[in-house]
Amino acid sequence: MGFPSEPGLIHNFGGIKGIREKWIGFLILGVILSLLGLFVINHAVTATVFSVFLFGTILIAGGIIQIIQSFWAEKWSGVFFSLMIGLLYLVTGFLCVAKPGLSALSLTLFIAAFCFVAGLFRMIAALWYRFDQWGWVFFNGLVTFILGWLIFSEWPVSGLWVIGLFIGIDMLMAGITWVLLSLKARISA
Repeated sequence: MGFPSEPGLIHNFGGIKGIREKWIGFLILGVILSLLGLFVINHAVTATVFSVFLFGTILIAGGIIQIIQSFWAEKWSGVFFSLMIGLLYLVTGFLCVAKPGLSALSLTLFIAAFCFVAGLFRMIAALWYRFDQWGWVFFNGLVTFILGWLIFSEWPVSGLWVIGLFIGIDMLMAGITWVLLSLKARISA
C-alpha cells in the first residue's frame, strides 16, 4: 500500500518540469558525489580530522556571532543565557580546532552512546507496541545498537576514522541516489 495521493504532488522525479532535459547534469553530480564518497571512505582518518576542524571553525564563528548578538540585545532578559551559549560555542570550537584528533575521539564516543540508546529504544518500542511493520523498526534498532557496540568496542581507535567513514558513506549513497534518479528521469516521459 503506497502513500495517499495529494493534489500537486509529483511521484515521478522525471515528471518535474525541466528535469528530463537536465538528466545528464544530475548524472554528473551523482558520479562526482560517488567518487568523492569513495575517496573520503578511503581517507577516513584525514576526513575525520578535517571534519572536526571545520566543525570547530563553524562553532567559533557561531560563538562570535552569538556573543555580539547578546550585547546588541542588552535589555533583553535572556542576555546572560545568550552570552553563555556564545562562550560555549567559542570554547568548544576552539577545542575542536586546537585538538581535532582528541575532539574526534570524544565525538565518536558520543556517537557510540547515541547508537546504543537509540537502538535500544527502537527495539523496546517495537516489541512493546507491535505496530505495523514493527519487525523492521526492531531490525533497525538492532543494527543501530550493534553499530554503537562496534564503535565502542574499537574506541579510541575508531574515533580516528568513524566520522570520516560516515561522511564518506553518506556522500556515496547521495551520489548513487542522484545517478539512479537521473537515469529514471532520462527514461521517463
